[in-house]
Amino acid sequence: MALMDAIKAKAKADVKHIVLAEGTEPRTVEAAGIIAKEGLAKVTLLGDVDEIKKVAAGKSLEGVNLIDPEKQANFDEYVNDFYEMRKKKGMTPEKARETMKNTLYYATMMIKKGAADGMVAGAINSTGNTIRPALQIIKTAPGISIVSSCFLMEVPDKSYGDNGVLVFGDCAICINPSAEELAAIAAASAATGKALAGIDPRIAMLSFSTKGSAKHELVDKVVEATNILKEAHPELNVDGELQADAALVESVGQLKSPGSSVAGKANVLIFPDIQAGNIGYKLVQRLAGAEAIGPICQGLAKPVNDLSRGCSVSDIVSVVAMTAVQAQQAE
Repeated sequence: MALMDAIKAKAKADVKHIVLAEGTEPRTVEAAGIIAKEGLAKVTLLGDVDEIKKVAAGKSLEGVNLIDPEKQANFDEYVNDFYEMRKKKGMTPEKARETMKNTLYYATMMIKKGAADGMVAGAINSTGNTIRPALQIIKTAPGISIVSSCFLMEVPDKSYGDNGVLVFGDCAICINPSAEELAAIAAASAATGKALAGIDPRIAMLSFSTKGSAKHELVDKVVEATNILKEAHPELNVDGELQADAALVESVGQLKSPGSSVAGKANVLIFPDIQAGNIGYKLVQRLAGAEAIGPICQGLAKPVNDLSRGCSVSDIVSVVAMTAVQAQQAE
């Protein structure tokens, strides 16, 4: 079974309520109908209901909830809660009311109040606009210091990773993480891989050096992150610093890091910064023909996921399924 099919099967097994905040966006409207039809989630579209119906233009919205936030009985309650939450940051009642008219904020408040399990947006909003409400309202999960992201990569060559499945982190959110942040990204990426792909994580902390073959402050950061991760999570199987070939090719890995249970067998690859991660996943996607599933946001107390503005309808459906599975894990 392909990875995405397995994720969808998990989503169907325990249906969660996912809100699509960009409810009048055409691809999102079409995806909502598919999600409801396939039983991947209970799905709600936010926005002007008449406009949503106009955008649907004959497409089925059977089983899809349509909500205009400003017309809801709980709107004032959400405004007041948001004001109380942010007043020490300079929030005013008037500004809180205007902010809650933004469907991204209303959707996030639905999650905070237990009226929904997760949110997906980003088809017409930047990553910053999508994630900001979650950082302000939902915040990070207990014990997690940073919100990050990862991709699930499914490569045609099944000899790599876990039958062709690998986790790449962070390729989309954390630009230049510190050693402490890099360790947190690694722990979160391992958890995401286990939850969504069912893998037993073998984490490679990537660098241009393997076990001291090069000396540089960039290498030092990866070494420090590896040590922090090992101390904080002794249960995790991790090795570093490793070059990419040492992480993926067993003959190279055992030559450069003899006896390692990760080298040559890694299925979670942690990149030292966003430049390496973003370039890396796109090269693998294009040159190896891999399916890149994500970016998947991780570290929040409840799941919120960001779409690419170039996303397809099927991309939205897939991200909703992943968000639903994350919501299962969050419980």
